Amino acid sequence: MLGADQPIILHLLDVEPAKNALEGLRMELVDGAYPLLEGVLTFTDVAAACKDVDVAVMVGGYPRKAGEERKDVMAKNVSIYQQQASALEANASKDVKVVVVANPANTNALILAENAPSIPRENITCLTRLDHNRALGQVAERTGSHVGIVKNVIIWGNHSSTQYPDVNHGTVGGKPIRSAVNDDTWLNGDFITTVQQRGAAIIKARGLSSALSAANAVCNHVRDWVRGTPGGSWTSMGVVSDGSYGVQRGLVYSYPVTCAGGKWKVVQGLPIDGPSRERLRVTEAELVEERDLALQCLAEKK
Repeated sequence: MLGADQPIILHLLDVEPAKNALEGLRMELVDGAYPLLEGVLTFTDVAAACKDVDVAVMVGGYPRKAGEERKDVMAKNVSIYQQQASALEANASKDVKVVVVANPANTNALILAENAPSIPRENITCLTRLDHNRALGQVAERTGSHVGIVKNVIIWGNHSSTQYPDVNHGTVGGKPIRSAVNDDTWLNGDFITTVQQRGAAIIKARGLSSALSAANAVCNHVRDWVRGTPGGSWTSMGVVSDGSYGVQRGLVYSYPVTCAGGKWKVVQGLPIDGPSRERLRVTEAELVEERDLALQCLAEKK
Protein backbone atom coordinates (compact mmCIF):
# COMPACT_ATOMS: atom_id res chain seq x y z
CA MET A 1 0.00 0.00 0.00
CA LEU A 2 2.83 2.41 0.84
CA GLY A 3 5.44 0.85 -1.41
CA ALA A 4 7.61 -2.24 -1.60
CA ASP A 5 10.18 -0.91 0.86
CA GLN A 6 7.98 0.76 3.51
CA PRO A 7 7.47 -1.18 6.77
CA ILE A 8 4.21 -0.48 8.60
CA ILE A 9 2.72 -0.82 12.08
CA LEU A 10 -1.00 -1.59 12.09
CA HIS A 11 -3.36 -0.14 14.71
CA LEU A 12 -6.59 -2.16 14.67
CA LEU A 13 -9.67 -0.69 16.38
CA ASP A 14 -12.99 -2.34 17.16
CA VAL A 15 -15.73 -2.21 19.75
CA GLU A 16 -15.29 -3.97 23.11
CA PRO A 17 -17.58 -6.95 22.28
CA ALA A 18 -15.35 -7.74 19.29
CA LYS A 19 -12.14 -7.71 21.33
CA ASN A 20 -11.54 -11.46 21.11
CA ALA A 21 -12.14 -11.57 17.36
CA LEU A 22 -9.76 -8.65 16.96
CA GLU A 23 -7.08 -10.56 18.85
CA GLY A 24 -7.66 -13.52 16.53
CA LEU A 25 -7.08 -11.25 13.54
CA ARG A 26 -3.88 -9.96 15.14
CA MET A 27 -2.63 -13.53 15.58
CA GLU A 28 -3.35 -14.33 11.94
CA LEU A 29 -1.46 -11.26 10.79
CA VAL A 30 1.53 -12.25 12.90
CA ASP A 31 1.33 -15.79 11.55
CA GLY A 32 1.39 -14.44 8.00
CA ALA A 33 5.04 -13.42 8.52
CA TYR A 34 4.62 -10.45 6.21
CA PRO A 35 8.07 -8.93 5.60
CA LEU A 36 6.85 -5.30 5.79
CA LEU A 37 4.60 -5.77 8.82
CA GLU A 38 6.65 -4.41 11.68
CA GLY A 39 3.92 -4.66 14.31
CA VAL A 40 0.20 -5.13 15.02
CA LEU A 41 -1.52 -3.40 17.93
CA THR A 42 -5.19 -3.84 18.85
CA PHE A 43 -7.42 -1.30 20.58
CA THR A 44 -10.96 -0.77 21.80
CA ASP A 45 -10.20 2.85 22.76
CA VAL A 46 -10.33 5.20 19.77
CA ALA A 47 -7.95 7.80 21.21
CA ALA A 48 -5.26 5.20 21.89
CA ALA A 49 -5.77 3.68 18.43
CA CYS A 50 -5.21 7.06 16.75
CA LYS A 51 -1.92 7.76 18.53
CA ASP A 52 0.69 8.94 15.97
CA VAL A 53 -1.03 7.33 12.98
CA ASP A 54 0.05 8.58 9.55
CA VAL A 55 -2.76 6.95 7.54
CA ALA A 56 -6.26 6.37 8.95
CA VAL A 57 -8.64 4.03 7.13
CA MET A 58 -12.09 4.55 8.62
CA VAL A 59 -14.16 1.43 8.04
CA GLY A 60 -16.48 1.73 11.05
CA GLY A 61 -19.97 3.11 10.69
CA TYR A 62 -23.62 2.42 11.40
CA PRO A 63 -25.46 0.75 8.48
CA ARG A 64 -29.13 1.37 7.87
CA LYS A 65 -31.34 -1.52 8.98
CA ALA A 66 -34.86 -2.49 8.01
CA GLY A 67 -37.45 -0.10 9.42
CA GLU A 68 -34.96 2.62 10.41
CA GLU A 69 -35.43 6.21 9.34
CA ARG A 70 -32.65 7.88 7.36
CA LYS A 71 -32.27 10.62 9.96
CA ASP A 72 -31.81 8.09 12.78
CA VAL A 73 -29.02 6.38 10.84
CA MET A 74 -27.39 9.74 10.07
CA ALA A 75 -27.56 10.74 13.74
CA LYS A 76 -25.71 7.56 14.74
CA ASN A 77 -23.00 8.16 12.15
CA VAL A 78 -22.68 11.78 13.24
CA SER A 79 -21.93 10.53 16.78
CA ILE A 80 -19.39 7.98 15.54
CA TYR A 81 -17.53 10.42 13.29
CA GLN A 82 -17.58 13.26 15.82
CA GLN A 83 -15.81 10.97 18.28
CA GLN A 84 -13.34 9.68 15.71
CA ALA A 85 -12.63 13.19 14.43
CA SER A 86 -11.78 14.36 17.94
CA ALA A 87 -9.53 11.37 18.51
CA LEU A 88 -7.67 11.87 15.22
CA GLU A 89 -7.26 15.59 15.78
CA ALA A 90 -5.87 15.12 19.27
CA ASN A 91 -3.67 12.07 18.71
CA ALA A 92 -2.78 11.40 15.07
CA SER A 93 0.18 12.73 13.13
CA LYS A 94 -0.35 16.36 12.16
CA ASP A 95 -0.11 15.29 8.51
CA VAL A 96 -2.43 12.28 8.86
CA LYS A 97 -4.09 11.15 5.65
CA VAL A 98 -7.67 9.95 6.16
CA VAL A 99 -9.77 7.77 3.88
CA VAL A 100 -13.37 7.12 4.94
CA VAL A 101 -14.85 3.84 3.71
CA ALA A 102 -17.97 3.39 5.88
CA ASN A 103 -21.21 4.54 4.27
CA PRO A 104 -22.47 7.14 3.72
CA ALA A 105 -18.78 7.62 2.96
CA ASN A 106 -18.88 11.12 1.47
CA THR A 107 -20.99 12.56 4.26
CA ASN A 108 -19.12 10.69 7.00
CA ALA A 109 -15.95 12.32 5.64
CA LEU A 110 -17.68 15.70 5.70
CA ILE A 111 -18.72 15.15 9.35
CA LEU A 112 -15.14 14.22 10.20
CA ALA A 113 -13.80 17.33 8.46
CA GLU A 114 -16.30 19.57 10.26
CA ASN A 115 -15.23 18.17 13.63
CA ALA A 116 -11.45 18.09 13.09
CA PRO A 117 -10.67 21.64 11.93
CA SER A 118 -6.93 21.36 12.53
CA ILE A 119 -6.61 18.47 10.05
CA PRO A 120 -6.13 20.00 6.58
CA ARG A 121 -9.29 19.56 4.49
CA GLU A 122 -7.21 18.16 1.65
CA ASN A 123 -6.10 15.33 3.97
CA ILE A 124 -9.67 14.03 4.43
CA THR A 125 -11.00 11.87 1.60
CA CYS A 126 -13.52 9.13 0.99
CA LEU A 127 -13.27 5.95 -1.05
CA THR A 128 -14.68 5.97 -4.58
CA ARG A 129 -11.77 3.95 -5.98
CA LEU A 130 -13.91 0.83 -5.59
CA ASP A 131 -16.47 2.31 -7.99
CA HIS A 132 -13.62 3.42 -10.29
CA ASN A 133 -12.22 -0.13 -10.34
CA ARG A 134 -15.69 -1.53 -11.01
CA ALA A 135 -15.99 0.74 -14.04
CA LEU A 136 -12.56 -0.37 -15.28
CA GLY A 137 -13.56 -4.00 -14.84
CA GLN A 138 -16.82 -3.61 -16.74
CA VAL A 139 -15.11 -1.96 -19.72
CA ALA A 140 -12.32 -4.56 -19.74
CA GLU A 141 -14.82 -7.41 -19.66
CA ARG A 142 -16.97 -5.88 -22.38
CA THR A 143 -14.04 -5.33 -24.75
CA GLY A 144 -12.16 -8.53 -23.90
CA SER A 145 -9.17 -6.46 -22.82
CA HIS A 146 -6.77 -6.70 -19.91
CA VAL A 147 -7.91 -4.25 -17.24
CA GLY A 148 -4.42 -2.76 -17.15
CA ILE A 149 -4.92 -1.05 -20.52
CA VAL A 150 -8.23 0.59 -19.53
CA LYS A 151 -7.55 4.12 -18.28
CA ASN A 152 -9.16 7.35 -17.16
CA VAL A 153 -12.72 6.44 -16.36
CA ILE A 154 -14.21 8.83 -13.80
CA ILE A 155 -16.56 8.45 -10.86
CA TRP A 156 -18.32 11.74 -10.20
CA GLY A 157 -20.19 12.59 -7.02
CA ASN A 158 -21.52 10.39 -4.26
CA HIS A 159 -20.55 6.82 -3.39
CA SER A 160 -24.17 5.79 -3.88
CA SER A 161 -26.58 4.80 -6.61
CA THR A 162 -26.54 8.41 -7.91
CA GLN A 163 -22.82 8.33 -8.72
CA TYR A 164 -21.92 8.95 -12.37
CA PRO A 165 -19.45 6.49 -13.94
CA ASP A 166 -18.14 8.51 -16.89
CA VAL A 167 -16.24 6.92 -19.81
CA ASN A 168 -16.18 9.96 -22.09
CA HIS A 169 -12.51 10.71 -21.43
CA GLY A 170 -11.25 7.15 -21.00
CA THR A 171 -9.30 4.84 -23.28
CA VAL A 172 -8.71 1.15 -23.96
CA GLY A 173 -5.18 0.61 -25.24
CA GLY A 174 -5.10 4.26 -26.29
CA LYS A 175 -8.41 4.05 -28.16
CA PRO A 176 -11.41 6.01 -26.82
CA ILE A 177 -13.64 3.75 -24.74
CA ARG A 178 -16.71 4.65 -26.78
CA SER A 179 -14.95 3.52 -29.95
CA ALA A 180 -13.53 0.38 -28.33
CA VAL A 181 -16.91 -0.67 -26.92
CA ASN A 182 -18.87 0.51 -29.97
CA ASP A 183 -22.19 0.32 -28.09
CA ASP A 184 -23.42 3.65 -26.77
CA THR A 185 -26.71 2.10 -25.67
CA TRP A 186 -24.83 -0.13 -23.24
CA LEU A 187 -22.44 2.62 -22.11
CA ASN A 188 -25.30 5.06 -21.49
CA GLY A 189 -27.51 2.48 -19.81
CA ASP A 190 -26.56 -0.91 -18.39
CA PHE A 191 -22.92 0.03 -17.83
CA ILE A 192 -23.88 2.96 -15.61
CA THR A 193 -26.51 1.08 -13.62
CA THR A 194 -24.24 -1.97 -13.20
CA VAL A 195 -21.50 0.15 -11.62
CA GLN A 196 -24.01 2.12 -9.54
CA GLN A 197 -25.68 -1.06 -8.22
CA ARG A 198 -22.64 -3.34 -8.02
CA GLY A 199 -22.45 -3.26 -4.23
CA ALA A 200 -26.09 -4.30 -3.90
CA ALA A 201 -25.57 -7.06 -6.49
CA ILE A 202 -22.63 -8.46 -4.48
CA ILE A 203 -24.67 -8.43 -1.27
CA LYS A 204 -27.47 -10.29 -3.07
CA ALA A 205 -25.03 -12.86 -4.50
CA ARG A 206 -22.95 -13.62 -1.40
CA GLY A 207 -25.05 -12.29 1.47
CA LEU A 208 -22.27 -9.95 2.55
CA SER A 209 -20.87 -6.60 1.49
CA SER A 210 -17.84 -6.26 -0.77
CA ALA A 211 -14.72 -7.21 1.16
CA LEU A 212 -11.73 -8.23 -0.98
CA SER A 213 -12.48 -5.67 -3.71
CA ALA A 214 -13.03 -2.93 -1.13
CA ALA A 215 -9.76 -3.71 0.66
CA ASN A 216 -7.93 -3.72 -2.65
CA ALA A 217 -9.48 -0.34 -3.55
CA VAL A 218 -8.32 1.15 -0.22
CA CYS A 219 -4.78 0.00 -1.00
CA ASN A 220 -5.04 1.50 -4.51
CA HIS A 221 -6.40 4.78 -3.12
CA VAL A 222 -3.68 5.22 -0.49
CA ARG A 223 -0.85 4.01 -2.72
CA ASP A 224 -1.69 6.47 -5.49
CA TRP A 225 -2.14 9.29 -2.96
CA VAL A 226 1.20 8.61 -1.28
CA ARG A 227 3.29 7.45 -4.22
CA GLY A 228 1.60 9.23 -7.12
CA THR A 229 -0.58 8.33 -10.06
CA PRO A 230 1.14 7.01 -13.21
CA GLY A 231 1.90 9.58 -15.89
CA GLY A 232 -1.02 10.20 -18.23
CA SER A 233 -3.51 8.61 -15.85
CA TRP A 234 -5.87 9.77 -13.17
CA THR A 235 -7.98 8.09 -10.52
CA SER A 236 -11.23 8.91 -8.70
CA MET A 237 -11.25 10.16 -5.11
CA GLY A 238 -13.89 11.71 -2.89
CA VAL A 239 -12.36 15.03 -1.83
CA VAL A 240 -13.56 18.31 -0.37
CA SER A 241 -14.83 20.34 -3.31
CA ASP A 242 -13.14 23.64 -4.17
CA GLY A 243 -15.94 24.49 -6.58
CA SER A 244 -14.46 22.66 -9.57
CA TYR A 245 -16.98 21.79 -12.30
CA GLY A 246 -19.58 23.97 -10.59
CA VAL A 247 -19.96 21.69 -7.55
CA GLN A 248 -20.73 23.44 -4.26
CA ARG A 249 -17.65 24.18 -2.21
CA GLY A 250 -17.26 22.09 0.92
CA LEU A 251 -19.10 19.00 -0.26
CA VAL A 252 -17.09 15.79 -0.28
CA TYR A 253 -17.47 14.93 -3.97
CA SER A 254 -15.74 12.36 -6.16
CA TYR A 255 -13.58 13.89 -8.88
CA PRO A 256 -10.89 12.75 -11.29
CA VAL A 257 -7.58 13.51 -9.59
CA THR A 258 -3.88 13.11 -10.17
CA CYS A 259 -1.50 12.63 -7.23
CA ALA A 260 2.13 13.61 -6.74
CA GLY A 261 4.29 14.28 -3.70
CA GLY A 262 1.59 13.04 -1.31
CA LYS A 263 -0.98 15.55 -2.61
CA TRP A 264 -3.95 15.24 -4.95
CA LYS A 265 -5.12 17.69 -7.60
CA VAL A 266 -8.46 17.77 -9.42
CA VAL A 267 -8.09 17.28 -13.17
CA GLN A 268 -9.32 20.53 -14.71
CA GLY A 269 -10.73 21.53 -18.07
CA LEU A 270 -12.47 18.31 -19.10
CA PRO A 271 -15.40 19.01 -21.45
CA ILE A 272 -18.71 17.94 -19.90
CA ASP A 273 -21.63 17.32 -22.25
CA GLY A 274 -25.27 18.09 -21.42
CA PRO A 275 -26.35 14.60 -20.25
CA SER A 276 -23.21 14.28 -18.12
CA ARG A 277 -23.75 17.72 -16.60
CA GLU A 278 -27.23 16.66 -15.50
CA ARG A 279 -25.86 13.50 -13.87
CA LEU A 280 -23.27 15.58 -12.00
CA ARG A 281 -26.09 17.82 -10.77
CA VAL A 282 -28.24 14.90 -9.58
CA THR A 283 -25.49 13.33 -7.47
CA GLU A 284 -24.53 16.77 -6.10
CA ALA A 285 -28.15 17.35 -5.04
CA GLU A 286 -28.12 14.09 -3.07
CA LEU A 287 -24.92 15.14 -1.31
CA VAL A 288 -26.42 18.52 -0.44
CA GLU A 289 -29.42 16.74 1.08
CA GLU A 290 -27.15 14.41 3.08
CA ARG A 291 -24.99 17.32 4.24
CA ASP A 292 -28.00 19.31 5.42
CA LEU A 293 -29.32 16.31 7.33
CA ALA A 294 -25.92 15.71 8.93
CA LEU A 295 -25.59 19.38 9.94
CA GLN A 296 -29.10 19.26 11.41
CA CYS A 297 -28.10 16.22 13.47
CA LEU A 298 -24.93 18.03 14.62
CA ALA A 299 -26.96 21.08 15.65
CA GLU A 300 -29.44 18.96 17.61
CA LYS A 301 -26.58 17.32 19.54
CA LYS A 302 -25.23 20.66 20.77
